[in-house]
Amino acid sequence: MRKVRGSLAVMALLLGSAASARPNIVVLVADDWGFSDVGAFGGEMATPNIDALAGAGVRFSNFHVAGSCAPTRAMLQTGAPSHRAGLGNMPETIPPEHRGRPGYETEMSDRVTTIAERLRPAGYRTYFTGKWHLGHVPANLPTGRGYDRALALSQSGADNFANKPNLLLYDKADWTEDGKPAVLPKEFYSSRLIVDRMIEYLDGGDRGRPFLASVNFLANHIPVQAADSDIAAYRGRYAGGWTRLRHERRAGAIARGVMPAGTAMVRMGSTPDWDGLKPEQRAQRARAMEAYAAMATAMDREIGRLVAHLKASGQYEDTIFVFLSDNGGEAIDPMAQAFTRLNAQYLYDTRPQEQGRPGSLTAIGAGFASAVSSPLRGYKFSASEGGLRVPMIVAWPGNPAVAKGIVAGGFAHVVDVVPTLLAATGVPLVGALAGHDLMPMLAGAAGVRGAAESLGYELSGNAVLFRGDLKLVRNLPPYGNGNWALYDIVRDPGETRDLAGAMPAAFAAMQAEYARWAKREGVLAMPGEYSAPAQIRANAIDDLLWPRLQPVLMWAAGGLGLVIGGVVAWRRRRAQSPGGGTKKPPA
Repeated sequence: MRKVRGSLAVMALLLGSAASARPNIVVLVADDWGFSDVGAFGGEMATPNIDALAGAGVRFSNFHVAGSCAPTRAMLQTGAPSHRAGLGNMPETIPPEHRGRPGYETEMSDRVTTIAERLRPAGYRTYFTGKWHLGHVPANLPTGRGYDRALALSQSGADNFANKPNLLLYDKADWTEDGKPAVLPKEFYSSRLIVDRMIEYLDGGDRGRPFLASVNFLANHIPVQAADSDIAAYRGRYAGGWTRLRHERRAGAIARGVMPAGTAMVRMGSTPDWDGLKPEQRAQRARAMEAYAAMATAMDREIGRLVAHLKASGQYEDTIFVFLSDNGGEAIDPMAQAFTRLNAQYLYDTRPQEQGRPGSLTAIGAGFASAVSSPLRGYKFSASEGGLRVPMIVAWPGNPAVAKGIVAGGFAHVVDVVPTLLAATGVPLVGALAGHDLMPMLAGAAGVRGAAESLGYELSGNAVLFRGDLKLVRNLPPYGNGNWALYDIVRDPGETRDLAGAMPAAFAAMQAEYARWAKREGVLAMPGEYSAPAQIRANAIDDLLWPRLQPVLMWAAGGLGLVIGGVVAWRRRRAQSPGGGTKKPPA
């Protein structure tokens, strides 16, 4: 670990001096990127512009978020735990029994304050583009929560080439601009649109004031889509399958210094045998991963365009850049379950050769999701490291106290981002936050938490307590067996050795601490046989399928009623007509 340069007093002086300059802030949020998706974290995908930010700043190799998008985004915006922020669960995954309960409003709560609501009174311009997913009523859209301008999608995802929803979940794509229905270009690509609009907002504002730019991509959420030219660049790259890629990514992460040498990893039970697939199945899966890589590269190119614009306008050196993913890789595959597969085949072009193209519905599934989160266990929705540990980069090019090109291995969490940015801007922190200022780690310190300090987390029954190097974790089916386990995530980030038996005192103490945290945060127990994937399907059927079918059923019932009524009337007329009745038997 790199040592802090100079004395703490000199560091504080430099950081304080930089903070007084009121730096700009750019927060770049990727959607569903696994830990090793970024080249600087060991991946093979072309991400030169994100890698350049890593070279200009600090990579956090032990940084954690929530297991799905909206809870992470709530914590990123507020610095508060997800239940306190109203996102104890998401609209798509919440069971009916929890809807509207405190902490489970599924929209941003008025109990918390966003970073935009903190920075705007201090003179900052505040702009938001892309995925919001924290509310859809005007008071809970970005412009209702402190942003001056905003192009926002209130849902988990949408089509990337047209103003269309993910038809398996929504009736329409809920894009708004400045709180009103947005008018989108006839032709666009989501990553380009999101950066185009941010540049427009930046150029249209008062250049004499610093800005907060929150840039939130749809890449690489389902539907995975990219231009043909970007997909073609990866043709054949993934023909070797997910197991080979998982091992390649592990070696890359170790070589890049974001994983310790000798990191062990498990083979997840949800990972199919690549060699056991039919040739057409392997071709289909490889094509999906090609589209995934292409979508990532397209997003990286747009980040490069934004950075280039800030350099050309003289604002790059005075800007803090934060890059992170909202959770690990997405394993859910609509084509893997009968109902959603039939629905997808009806609504989309699902032919293998069309994957990733406009009009398609593409997902990488559990096999390649295990590879993009390599060498970690698990993926999105789970509380395993593959769901919670993601790439995070912080760069501040013009601040000499911020290190360049180092890896920070100490534990960090998404609730730390708001306190860090407030410290950097010199804006006073009013009210308690759950996180810590990470500025010392940006200068080379090993960490910012004490060995006995704990941090709890829960989503959909999957739960964690972090304390020092240890992680207490429980995953409900289908991600685990519902039992608690204990791991040393510094020496064993792949979660391969359960230490519960070897450390019974710590195991029991951390379970008791988690119970206290859960009670304090108002965590609710999950009902019955709950599982997040099953609840997504159930909610989609209740909220989407039945409303779609009701008019059809009403027409069908009306038509059937007319037919039945017609038959009854005909039989009555026939019975009443001369000679139409039943003949009497002869006397």
